[in-house]
Parts: sequence; structure tokens; C-alpha cells
Amino acid sequence: MQVFVDGTGELRFDDGAPVTAASGVAPLGDGWLVVQDDATAAAWRREGSVTPVRLLPPVDGLDRFSSAAGTKHLKPDLEVACPAEVDGRPAVLALGSGSSPRRMRGVLVRLDAGQPTAVAADLTRLYSRVAEVVGVPLDQLNLEGGSRHGDTVRWFQRGNLAAGVPSASVDVPLEALVGAVLGRLDAADVPAGAVRRYALGEVDGVGLAVTDAVALPDGRTLLSAAAEDTPNAVDDGPVVATALALVDDERVVDLAPMPRTDGRVHKVEGLALRRVSGDEVHLLAVVDADDPALPSTELELRVRLS
Repeated sequence: MQVFVDGTGELRFDDGAPVTAASGVAPLGDGWLVVQDDATAAAWRREGSVTPVRLLPPVDGLDRFSSAAGTKHLKPDLEVACPAEVDGRPAVLALGSGSSPRRMRGVLVRLDAGQPTAVAADLTRLYSRVAEVVGVPLDQLNLEGGSRHGDTVRWFQRGNLAAGVPSASVDVPLEALVGAVLGRLDAADVPAGAVRRYALGEVDGVGLAVTDAVALPDGRTLLSAAAEDTPNAVDDGPVVATALALVDDERVVDLAPMPRTDGRVHKVEGLALRRVSGDEVHLLAVVDADDPALPSTELELRVRLS
């Protein structure tokens, strides 16, 4: 497997403000919804335009959060953007990481008269069940990726080998998850099904861990992974390498390093499928720079599977 970067760009809103901490991306209408993990708003990226979309109300009067401002603990930490449906209409499901009680919410975004609208719900009881099923202590829960497999969302736990936590996933029925966000179903009644664990190896003694995933038409899954030297599920650390992994069920079929551009390691945290052409997969990826002053990068990736 080989990974090529066919294009790069900075993500900025139409007023010039940076889109920061991009952590997930999914199709919405004629564009892409990019979730920021340090803000209450997402970015709707369309041809020639990037506009904000409010996902959650302000937290203590704030819409953006950072370590430098002493407000990181307040952020909702939305990490997943996954294609979904509401009553047969396309939508995007955004999910918090679950790495603290404030980060256990789900948001559904759909178009109403051509404009994005969002509804959110507390899913704490579902997060507690997922942690139990995956076998992760609640203080090590860190759900950073999600891929759509038919009527199922495969929800990915970002592992931390330093803490003895493997990368893993749990299958959750999409309809039930959507119902919980819309208030049609109690979050405690959402089933958490099959669990898979992934051995992705390490780089310079730092374990590679899942940051996002995208399902392929042939049933396999592409994972993005980062080797980030951090002791827990909350603190950032230096990223020594990133990679894409092709998995079949929980078997790692192949793994390839992410190319550097301008000497930079790109910490891909969001993947979306654009198209598959023969043995090549075309992806849109978004990068979290872990720096609130820097705009997130978007990458046009091409993956040659053979």
C-alpha cells in the first residue's frame, strides 16, 4: 500500500479566521462538514466558501477553548464526523470523545431549506456502556473515530500503549444512535455490539493509535493512526509519526506511513471517502495541528492498495 498527497490547503472561514483542531470530516450537501474539537462550531466547507455551523451552545459563555487560556477542560471535544440519515435524509453525526464527563454528547446536523441545523443530546449512559463493553476504564475512554458500515457505526477507541490501552472499536446501530440524539430513545437503551482490537505497532517506542476511519466498498476499512507520546487520553504530546492502515475485520492487512509535506508530520484526525477508482482510494483528510494559532490543513490523499 502506498499513500500519496495530491493536494494541500489551509482551512479558513470566509472572514479569514482559522479553522482549528479539525478532528472529523463528512459530506454535507454540496460540501463537507469539518468538526473542530476545540470549539462549539463546525465548518461547512464548500467550493469557494467555508462558513461556521453552530453545533452546541456556549460553555460558560465561551465558544472556543485552549490550554493557553486555561479553558481546555471546558471543551466538548467533538472528535467524530460520520455520515448518517434522519428519516431517510442525509445528515452528519458528530460525537464527543468521552474523555471527560463534558465530552459525552452527540450532535446531528442536517439541511433545512439548504441550511445546516443541529440538534444535540447528552449520551453519558451510552458512553459508560461503550467503555464497559470495550473494557476500558472510563478515565481512559477516548473515542476519536467513526466509520459508517451500512446500518452500523463502527466507533473507534484511540488506544494508548503507554497506558496499556489498545486501539479498539465497537459496533453501534446507526438508527438507535440517531434516535438517542433526537430524544426518541434513551441513550442507555442503545446497544453496543461487536468489539474489535487493532495491533498497529509502534514508531520509536511510541504506539500507533487510531484517530479516524473510513469504510471501503469492499467491506474493509482504512484507519488513520498517530504515534503521539502522551500518558493519557486528555493531554497532547509530540507526534513522532502518522500512518494509514488497511484492516479486514481486526486483521491489519497493510500499513503505510503518511508522507510529510514541507517537513511536517500531519496528524490526520478526520477521513472522508471521495471515490474509489480501480485499486486507488481517494480521500479528503483534515489535520489537527494541536496549535490554536494555526489553521488546520486539508489533504487530498490517494491510496494505492496494491
